Amino acid sequence: MHVTPGSLAHVSPGELSSAVIAAVRDAVADGDISVPVPERVAVEATATGDYATPLPLRLARAAGRSAPEVAAVLAKRLARRPGVRAARATGPGFLTITMDTPLTARIDETYGVTAMPENLPRPDSWPDRPLTFDNPGFRVRFAYARASGVRRHAADLGLHEPHETRPTPLEEPRERLLLALLADFPYRAEQAARRRDPSPFTRHLERIADAYHDVHEHCPALPKGDEPVGELHIARLGLARAVRIVLGNGLRMLGEMPDDRL
Repeated sequence: MHVTPGSLAHVSPGELSSAVIAAVRDAVADGDISVPVPERVAVEATATGDYATPLPLRLARAAGRSAPEVAAVLAKRLARRPGVRAARATGPGFLTITMDTPLTARIDETYGVTAMPENLPRPDSWPDRPLTFDNPGFRVRFAYARASGVRRHAADLGLHEPHETRPTPLEEPRERLLLALLADFPYRAEQAARRRDPSPFTRHLERIADAYHDVHEHCPALPKGDEPVGELHIARLGLARAVRIVLGNGLRMLGEMPDDRL
């Protein structure tokens, strides 16, 4: 995927937060709104793979305008940024941002990789054994191995991970939950490094693993029997690829070498 310099094509919630702050600063400088420029803005991933912030609700009183109006002012500026497909006011005054490429196409081997402090403690709840689902560490390692297995079996069938930037949307609720968890991964990694506390980060890896096990069982990426290969299979193959990368990155940041086969 080609990334335009200065674009938000390879985005994290932290980078979007900076972009939203810049949009507020520019709107104030141009006289579109009169509000204090925030130092930090909370941006969260949604179940659809978009990003949203309630900032307009916070700024509405100071601006003397409704939250949807403030959101519309900021959306107009954000929509001009390379990598942003759309920005719009939603709900009672949220600012929602849709990226130009779907999340699975934006995840590569650098996604969410954050330098962890030295001697970051390994999670106490992640022993090597037992090799059962009662062990959260096993669930994470097995999810990585499962996603890796999907890749191997797909290659045996002559299927390849998608490279197009607009694959078939994944709309099943289990898949949308998994996408939201993957989108939140960079923030959780940054948080662990900043606080020198791996606990929330490891719990997030567990949530990703649990969500993927559910998806793997109920939303198969590989055709069964004589079932023809469809665009949905290819999109799900891209999702398995994203899970493999994210869990692999997470395990490495915690000092583990992920194993393709358990």
